[in-house]
Amino acid sequence: MEYENKEVKLYDDGKYRWVYEMNMITNPTIFLTVFKVFFWIILVMWAVFGFFLYVIHGDWEGLWGMSKSALVALGVMAVLTLLGVLVLAAIYGGKYVVLFEMDEDEVKHIQVPRQFKKAQAVAALTALAGAVSHRPTTAGAGLLAATKNSSTSEFKLVRSVRAHRRLHVIKVNQLLNRNQIYVPDEDFDFVYDYIKSRCVNAKK
Repeated sequence: MEYENKEVKLYDDGKYRWVYEMNMITNPTIFLTVFKVFFWIILVMWAVFGFFLYVIHGDWEGLWGMSKSALVALGVMAVLTLLGVLVLAAIYGGKYVVLFEMDEDEVKHIQVPRQFKKAQAVAALTALAGAVSHRPTTAGAGLLAATKNSSTSEFKLVRSVRAHRRLHVIKVNQLLNRNQIYVPDEDFDFVYDYIKSRCVNAKK
């Protein structure tokens, strides 16, 4: 049976599409994603140098001093990351608008131009519904032509699927590709179940 809800809609070309507008100030997903990269880099460096200082040389004081430096570095990175997100939020008007496409084989996270507002993107999708229905008087395909960056997750290659309902995000991870799928509350269960059921190689 065809799924219908407020945001996620099935189009005549067999793809589900929806537009999500994330508040970059109140939703910490971008901050957490970027900061996690710095966290792991600093942690790995601490583990490598700590091994030489303590295990090989027995330098406990040196390890303790390096540990304090690592904590300071994490604090600095947290502040810089927060400032970076705030600057990016200012550039995007506080909102990150993204288009999603999903079918039986994959899900795409497509960044629309920053001048697009959600209402414009939804209107373009409505027009696109006509385009894929072979009504040439509509011009919604222009939205897809104007998109910049995209990240695609092929379900057969996905290794893990993690849902974070409070942040409205589903993390779909391949070996070298981390994708974030934003979904409104009313469609969250459907999209999560749809993706999870098709990622047959993902960890359960």
